[in-house]
Amino acid sequence: MTTCNSLLVQAFNTADVAEQIRATPGWVQHYQQMSPGHFAGQIRYLDLQGVEVYEEQMNTRVEQNFSAPSGALAFCFDRSDNALYLLNEESRNIWITPENYREIAVVFGADFVRQHGLDVAKLEGLFMAPLNCGQNVLFSGWLSSILTKISQAVDSMDKDRLTQQLLEDCLFILDNARTSLDRGALQRRNEERKIMKRVGEWAADSPEEALNLLELAQVAGVSLRQLQQAFKAYTGMTPSHWLRLRRLNSAHRELLKRRPTETTVAEVAMHWSFWHLGRFSSSYRALFKELPSETLKRG
Repeated sequence: MTTCNSLLVQAFNTADVAEQIRATPGWVQHYQQMSPGHFAGQIRYLDLQGVEVYEEQMNTRVEQNFSAPSGALAFCFDRSDNALYLLNEESRNIWITPENYREIAVVFGADFVRQHGLDVAKLEGLFMAPLNCGQNVLFSGWLSSILTKISQAVDSMDKDRLTQQLLEDCLFILDNARTSLDRGALQRRNEERKIMKRVGEWAADSPEEALNLLELAQVAGVSLRQLQQAFKAYTGMTPSHWLRLRRLNSAHRELLKRRPTETTVAEVAMHWSFWHLGRFSSSYRALFKELPSETLKRG
């Protein structure tokens, strides 16, 4: 944690997706690890009293089920594809980040949004759509350097001047990105987003419930083909692979909560519908880089 006069930059290194969530309070989030390896993440955070700047890094693929703080408007710059994504409390979704993911976000709080008359209703249809603009790379790089500068600087920066600049720059970039939107692609994206929103709501509300593929399509209210298309667009994987990884993450959480005197690896595996213990251990080790028995001992 680094203090610079009236400005405060906080930095957190994390070793688990649950720690990554705790480092960004105020958001509704549910994370699951989706690629092999020991998780390592970092959060840098600047509080400008009404406006917040976050920089997030994660080494493994991570499924994020999230929505922004109530009343807030978030401009999230994905530095892996150089796209801007708008978020609010209604844009609850599933998103699977690539490995070595980096994102930087400017979050305008509810009071700031009201005070500056930002009409969020006019942005309907743009939430969670990839908004591309030539300034995205430059602006996200500048934001990252600001966090570094403030953590090292001696002189205090003027909060009001910085927040006003952030607002003007974000709105300018948004206006430029809107002019180059493919309306047909945006409509398809919004339909896919609605499907994933229903899946995401089920996943967040019932994190420990297991479904098969046809049941998941029923939850989403679409055909199996439509479900597969939406998953390909949003997660880069098939629904069945996603369901399997979800069950592995659920088993991981249970093993961390329990003690060897309370349960066995076999009981946990069968609880999450892994009937072949050897295959379960192999899949588990491939994802989390340790045997389930080792996780149980740590728990």
